[in-house]
Amino acid sequence: MIVFHAGYHDGALHFWGEEAGRKRPASKRAGRAPNPHPFGAGRRHISSALKGARANPKLSRFCRVGAWLPTCGGAPLPSPDAGEPARPADDVTLQRWTVTAYSLPPHEAVGLLLSLVGRQTLPAGGRIGADLAYWIEALRLAGLLLARRQFLPGLANDSGKYRAVWNLLLVGEDAQRLKDLAGRMPPAARALAGAGAAPPARAAAAVLREAVGMMADSLVRAAASASADNKYLAKRRFASIHGAWLHALVTAGSIRDQRNRVQQLAYHIREWLHPLDAPAGSPFGLCFRLEEPSEENPDTWYVRYMVQSNEDPSLLVPAWDVWEDDSAFNREGACPKGSLLILLGRASVICADIISDLEGGSLSGHALDTAGAYDFLSVHAPALRQAGYAVMLPSWWGGRGAKTRLEARASVRAPKMRGGGLSLETIMSFDWETALGDQSVTLEELEELARAKSPLVRVRGRWMAMNASEIKKAVKFLKKMPAKAAFRDLIRMELGAVDVPDMLDFGIDAVGQTAAVLERLGQKAGFESLEQPEGFSGTLRPYQVRGYSWLSFLSRWGLGGCLADDMGLGKTVQILALIQRDWRKSGRPALLVCPTSVMSNWQREAARFTPELPVMMHHGADRLRGGRFGDAARKHAIVVSSYGLMQRDVDFLMDVSWRGVVLDEAQNIKNPQTLQAGAARSLTADYRFALTGTPVENSVGDLWSIMQFLNPGFLGTQAQFKRNFFTPIQAEQDGDAARRLRRATGPFILRRLKTDKSIISDLPEKMEMNVFCSLTREQASLYASVLKDVENPMYEAEGMQRRGIILSTLSKLKQICNHPAQFLKDGSAAPGRSGKLARLTEMLEEVLQVGDRALVFTQFAEMGRILQDHLQKTFGIEALFLHGGVPKRRRDKMVERFEGDGGPRIFVLSLKAGGTGLNLASANHVFHFDRWWNPAVESQATDRAYRIGQSRNVQVHKFVCAGTLEEKIDGMIERKKQMAEMTVGSGEGWLTEMSNDDLRQVLALSREAAGA
Repeated sequence: MIVFHAGYHDGALHFWGEEAGRKRPASKRAGRAPNPHPFGAGRRHISSALKGARANPKLSRFCRVGAWLPTCGGAPLPSPDAGEPARPADDVTLQRWTVTAYSLPPHEAVGLLLSLVGRQTLPAGGRIGADLAYWIEALRLAGLLLARRQFLPGLANDSGKYRAVWNLLLVGEDAQRLKDLAGRMPPAARALAGAGAAPPARAAAAVLREAVGMMADSLVRAAASASADNKYLAKRRFASIHGAWLHALVTAGSIRDQRNRVQQLAYHIREWLHPLDAPAGSPFGLCFRLEEPSEENPDTWYVRYMVQSNEDPSLLVPAWDVWEDDSAFNREGACPKGSLLILLGRASVICADIISDLEGGSLSGHALDTAGAYDFLSVHAPALRQAGYAVMLPSWWGGRGAKTRLEARASVRAPKMRGGGLSLETIMSFDWETALGDQSVTLEELEELARAKSPLVRVRGRWMAMNASEIKKAVKFLKKMPAKAAFRDLIRMELGAVDVPDMLDFGIDAVGQTAAVLERLGQKAGFESLEQPEGFSGTLRPYQVRGYSWLSFLSRWGLGGCLADDMGLGKTVQILALIQRDWRKSGRPALLVCPTSVMSNWQREAARFTPELPVMMHHGADRLRGGRFGDAARKHAIVVSSYGLMQRDVDFLMDVSWRGVVLDEAQNIKNPQTLQAGAARSLTADYRFALTGTPVENSVGDLWSIMQFLNPGFLGTQAQFKRNFFTPIQAEQDGDAARRLRRATGPFILRRLKTDKSIISDLPEKMEMNVFCSLTREQASLYASVLKDVENPMYEAEGMQRRGIILSTLSKLKQICNHPAQFLKDGSAAPGRSGKLARLTEMLEEVLQVGDRALVFTQFAEMGRILQDHLQKTFGIEALFLHGGVPKRRRDKMVERFEGDGGPRIFVLSLKAGGTGLNLASANHVFHFDRWWNPAVESQATDRAYRIGQSRNVQVHKFVCAGTLEEKIDGMIERKKQMAEMTVGSGEGWLTEMSNDDLRQVLALSREAAGA
């Protein structure tokens, strides 16, 4: 491991490195020039690191510089970033060591630091030392100042040669930021020096200011040359200072000719910048106090100039009094009157009204009308504070551009309930009250204020800031608010799903049952935690109980919700618990729609956790239709169907009064224009739920489509959603719009992560689960055909011949379960033909969505190539594939890339080539696409990720085709593991020892799978 450093020396940033982790012997050359650093990185490592950070190192910029480093026992101590034990301080001295470094010109230094923002290691490998990280932080400060336009043009005199520079303007809070950052400078950041015998003596603040100035100058030049518009604006700024001479100077960078005219230009620049120079040693500062109008002059505001003591800030004296008598601030060497004029001159650059006062001989202050007072509050006061002045404003002013908020509250009166109680269609009555600040106002008064068109208004003796056009919008909105509305609309108002004007704070006051529901949806109160439903087989984890209780709460009020838990947290069992509870209460069916590849998984999970619930599979050519479907559905607790059949059979699905409709992998309806999404919205049910780990897959538009299914109309029409949320968030990165959307949808989306210890602290380090997949029609046909061809030969043969036929048949059937293209070996297209591949694609999409990495094991090299090609085309990213034909050097390179930062996130491996001997701990998902049917071999493969160095929970997904030999053999292995009756041998040879009857049962295709 190499730790890379950066030090500022001789006007440039120098990049160097040291090797960490090696034993450090005493140097025999310690104390002698040039005393080379024994573990300093050479040109090759430095070049590699720079190239990885997209720099283009030139040989001429490599140099050898002295680094004054802590030394013990004749050798430099390792950097603290190297992770080696610290040495006792009493044996440490400071000595000069020579290191190979790369001198970065300003533009390359900025480019390197920008490429390393947010990183702990370099792209090409190597750790970022504390000093290099410090200069990255310094670049952030330079960028902050530039973003606020805190820079000015200037001239630097280097030994008689003038050079144009952009200088930072550091005053007030910015000067303090620089001071604070200088106090945190690591010693190594200024440890480099030339050939002198003494260590660097420059103060950290001076080094930092020069380095940040270099970064800022480079950034401004880069921005000025980025486009023609920028050049034009830069040229106009230069012209306003000193015409074309300064523009030519800054463009050229250095001018040697016409020396007198350049010196004259330097003088004029200093004169121009003079008002911005604070008087040194001044005993006081300047304060501006805005005073409200008096009763005698109700329209006149006044900005009074006050002198504030630096020693005692509570001492405030009017500036005119100090001008008349400066004895209170007269110190030896100080000139109070001169300092006062300089401070006012500086401030006049920001606030032009001060110039008129000075020209008129007044140092008391200046009067303003209401519009001018608002300009001072919103524009001049923040600028003066930024420049280091104190500003005193009325207490009602909250900040720059602050407006008094208009509040509207609706007191809700629910009708007296009979029988069924509160429902979403219950009509509520509203009593509206409005207030501006803390003053109650009527709509008529608001309309009068809007007509005044003044940014500052006086309401019942108090001044307030307001915007007439915003008040007008608020009045228009409030006039549209109904006196009566359904409870559903009330919820939309409470959660901010209605289009409320920006300045209006909207609230609801309710009591009783109405208030309880609103408080729970607004997350001001928790919902009731339910006991695990009677008849549920198994134990729900605490977070699953909370999820089940949340689902029950929403279903009670007919509200839809999206359960968006991380993959592996048990969305299935939470929904099954809800259906179990509902079935006992209502006896009405729930429709569960999912991809075909997971239908069997739902059937088996229901049989495992809710064994008393009758489950109906609506699938296959012989499925029930029309009235027969409805009659059968009403007798079942769960009807499982696919997205394709929901669309195709929507007419008679609509005829059933469903207790609930649940969409698994709900990203299938992310496009609201599809027939699938339309069919889902057309179904009638008491509640609707969506299950997906990626509620927002491509854009926030996906969320509208899901919410339109869950709670129709809640987010408005698609056009309204686009105007209020989609465009502001996607195109403009509007954080406020994103917060409003999150507030409106938050109560209906439950998202928990495996990495959140407050959700699940006892999660096993390795979770293994079977993923049941369905065969496609093509797969089922091929499977049946192979069984028919080998039926007689297999059962009539004996000995080695029988053994060979069985193993060959097993291989063929496993290939068919994987993918028809693997069995046919015809190079045909992959998508849409394999239940396993469809499910793998869905799960990997969620893995990639959350930034995880995955290993995909298969025992067939042909299948590995199909997987690699399909995944690369589907996701548009690189997927590695390791098989037995890969040479060792290339194999090692693949592992290195997968484990490195920014490397590929999917690694397909053949079980034999990648099942042992590899450390792939960066992956936290392991997929066994096909099964070896030997737990020990599969565990060895899983342990490529589940091993020392793995910091996250590992999820192991074992794919099984339902109704085939895969499911039956998996069941046999699990039973034998649990009963400890036998140890399964290596490979699949043990299967050949089964009797013909047992073999027939294992290989047979179930009726469900045959009808795929």
